[in-house]
Amino acid sequence: MSDHSNDQKPLVLVDGSSYLYRAFHALPPLTNSKGMPTGAVKGVMGMLRRLQADYLGSTVVVIFDAKGKTFRDEIYPEYKAQRPPMPDDLRCQVEPLYEIIRATSMPMLVIEGVEADDVIGTLAARATEAGRKTVVSTGDKDLAQLVNDHVTLVNTMSNYVMDIPGVHEKFGIGPELIIDYLALMGDKVDNIPGVPGVGTKTALALLQGLGSLDTIYASLDKVADLGFRGSKTMAKKLEANKEQAYLSYELATIRTDLDLGCTLEDLVPGEEQKDKLLKYFEELEFRGWVKELKEGAPSVPAKKPSSSTPAAASADEPEIPAAVETNYETVLEQARFDEWLEQLKNAELFAFDTETTSLDYMEAEIVGVSFAIEAGKAAYVPLAHDYLDAPKQLDRNAVLEALKPLLEDDSCKKVGQNLKYDRSVLARYDIDLKGIAFDTMLESYVLDSTGTRHDMDSLAKKYLGVETIHFEDIAGKGAKQLTFNQIALEQAGPYAAEDADITLRLHQALWPQLEKHEKLVDVFNTLELPLVPILSRVERNGALVDAGRLGAQSQEIAKRLHELQEQAWSEAGEEFNLSSPKQLQALLFEKLGLPVIKKTPKGQPSTAEEVLVELARNFELPKLILEHRSLSKLKSTYTDKLPQMIKPA
Repeated sequence: MSDHSNDQKPLVLVDGSSYLYRAFHALPPLTNSKGMPTGAVKGVMGMLRRLQADYLGSTVVVIFDAKGKTFRDEIYPEYKAQRPPMPDDLRCQVEPLYEIIRATSMPMLVIEGVEADDVIGTLAARATEAGRKTVVSTGDKDLAQLVNDHVTLVNTMSNYVMDIPGVHEKFGIGPELIIDYLALMGDKVDNIPGVPGVGTKTALALLQGLGSLDTIYASLDKVADLGFRGSKTMAKKLEANKEQAYLSYELATIRTDLDLGCTLEDLVPGEEQKDKLLKYFEELEFRGWVKELKEGAPSVPAKKPSSSTPAAASADEPEIPAAVETNYETVLEQARFDEWLEQLKNAELFAFDTETTSLDYMEAEIVGVSFAIEAGKAAYVPLAHDYLDAPKQLDRNAVLEALKPLLEDDSCKKVGQNLKYDRSVLARYDIDLKGIAFDTMLESYVLDSTGTRHDMDSLAKKYLGVETIHFEDIAGKGAKQLTFNQIALEQAGPYAAEDADITLRLHQALWPQLEKHEKLVDVFNTLELPLVPILSRVERNGALVDAGRLGAQSQEIAKRLHELQEQAWSEAGEEFNLSSPKQLQALLFEKLGLPVIKKTPKGQPSTAEEVLVELARNFELPKLILEHRSLSKLKSTYTDKLPQMIKPA
């Protein structure tokens, strides 16, 4: 076998069907002005553009499932039989997506009678034989069986890369045992039966203790010696379901030997049809991409460092600014603080942040403050670190007194990340924060409310390409987590100074993008920013509430909850706890056989709200459970607890 892996770009194979569904469920129900659903198209194309940027020069091949039955349906008619039909809002997006991909430079395969997994498996095998590296972009765990020295998986939505060690880390076994793993456990999503009573832990115990499926069945007398829960009776279960286990093995095996009617050499990029792309993007109202095409900007976004933000969340990838050399200092001397204070007074805009003992602004005590005036340069002034051997710090009252005129000066412009919190904390020290000119959390929200989470760590990754210091990195986790006053200045200083620096740099990256949209700037300036002091004051002072009316509403909701419970029991044919995920799992997915749309990190069928919403499109019981869950939250949070919190006016 010749090895060309060092002089060839990797072949990128995209599991288009996997991303089509995931993009549809990940994004809010986006539509154009005519009401046509567009979210799945936008999500998949955003992911494809991201891949093109991440693997510049590589051939990106997109593979979709074709309509109709495959060889697995002939082997096992119940294969995927429980899956609901494709939602109408997704079905109408498939052909426009195909047309857009055809108009790009990417080859696309939709082969009748064959699943996308098998096309990917065959192409990956051919590339491996040729010594060529292959990247398979998918969210499907089944494809882990393809991983080898030449084949790597990447989940573009989570940015998780899986090579051979990665498979071991994620599953506890190597790629060579993934099929055996699926054969033992089964797969409710695809309706692969597996062996009854074998879950994740049991399957791993068998595979790690004995080896492959063949080895397990050749060593049934050794199963009891493995010592896992139920091991004494597992051999009989395995023996009784041997035929089903091997059927499951066959169903879970991805084909790598298909005649696809094309070779790797045939899969080369064509010439991008910009006129067609422009037409499609204008019809679907993907304005960012329309602008790129009209202005002649590259259709592939600039490559940027990896991000945990799902690629499908935003089609318009931000341009990452150049890296900045940082210079952070911890201020312990009065003279140096005075110098910084003078610089702040003369600055057109400065970033400001507080470090405190708690996230609860009603109890939080200020531990220190940080500032930044120019990108890469920031200072932290510690005021109340009280760990053993903590160095002497400036007096908190004196520093806050010196800052008070500056912080209360409306003409002195400040930018922060969630300044509503800092404003509420400062109010406890008799400082009325004014001059709030910008807030990066709000800038991000107004610019793209669903594109990412709006915490600083997420924004730094998305818009700056920076991996920030996380609080857990310096404070630890769980019950032993330190409060900020307990953290040594060697760690606290860079963390706090970085907060101010990143805030300033985020503003410098976000505001120019907002300024391109006059209406968004108007929303920010006339709605979002003016609400900061108002909400801060309301949250601290409270609001007038009619406890009597809340009590009456609580009784009305209780009556409706009882009705919903009775309806749900009638629909299910048995009584169950509507708030119990475990009971819902057993009822919905085991007894009623509803399709498993998503699994928990522990491999159990998820009963999360987005799952129930999807199931409720076709099934009555999830609708009832959803309404019951929603009303229960309302009753608990507002109509029951709130009256108890009300203080006399």
